[in-house]
Amino acid sequence: MIESSEITKYTFSGHDSFQCRQLWLKKGYDYVQQRKNFNEEDAVVQLGVGKNMVSSIRFWLKAFNIIDNKDIPTEFGRRLFDDETGYDPFLEDEASLWLLHYQLVKNGFATIYSIIFNEFRKEKLFFNKETFVNYVKRIGESNPDLNFNENTVAKDFIVFANLYKNDPESKDVEDSFSGILSEIELLKTTGKGKEEQFYIENSERDNLPEAIVLFTILDNSNYGNSISLNSLEFDLNSPGSIFALNRSGLMNKISEIVSEFKDITFTDQAGIKELQFKNKSGAYKILDTYYGK
Repeated sequence: MIESSEITKYTFSGHDSFQCRQLWLKKGYDYVQQRKNFNEEDAVVQLGVGKNMVSSIRFWLKAFNIIDNKDIPTEFGRRLFDDETGYDPFLEDEASLWLLHYQLVKNGFATIYSIIFNEFRKEKLFFNKETFVNYVKRIGESNPDLNFNENTVAKDFIVFANLYKNDPESKDVEDSFSGILSEIELLKTTGKGKEEQFYIENSERDNLPEAIVLFTILDNSNYGNSISLNSLEFDLNSPGSIFALNRSGLMNKISEIVSEFKDITFTDQAGIKELQFKNKSGAYKILDTYYGK
């Protein structure tokens, strides 16, 4: 376990036990764009959901970095969901789901996602609600900033599982109840009922576009112009941590990036492997090119 957890602020709950559904972010973004307030009487009617779901939509918009604390769309929110200029307002490209996953983990508004992808899954290959609750309890024992409540953390875990779990046995393909991130297949399950365990396996991630990986590297303020392979694989909010990439998967992405961008090279001198940038472009330039904007 990472004893000195690098996460500085812990927040749990806020979702009213609803995982984010397929159309909620676009609905919520459009609602906020119209300068409407989530506390308005007719929010339920406008958003077409129950009252508890209104606050859940607002929570997820913040968790995915679509709106800020003042309910104003962020740059990322506008670039993804704007009707005129947005990259992919209806999330038709799987790359957009990877981007949302990245924002959810990196943003840290809902702490559980950062804990699970950056720390917990590296210690526990197979896990369930109980093992996660105990893990957070242990962090809480050595960290006075964490107000540990077993029920709250357990509910967070259930929502996390529903957000990512891909259920191949679900008969309804258009199941509006499945979580928005189930399609990227990061979370796997084994066993049934009480025996059910979850796991997030490091793998090649062939379905993860290298443009998304490059965006996350350029978006990370901790990275300079030379970044060690170890850093890219293991650091907090690194591509290896967030996307559960194994080393050969990470090397495949790096090869694709290097062959596509002449200002980016990969060096291996005296066993020191580094990704090097001659000129760093803005992170969003990469997405502009990927989405053809």
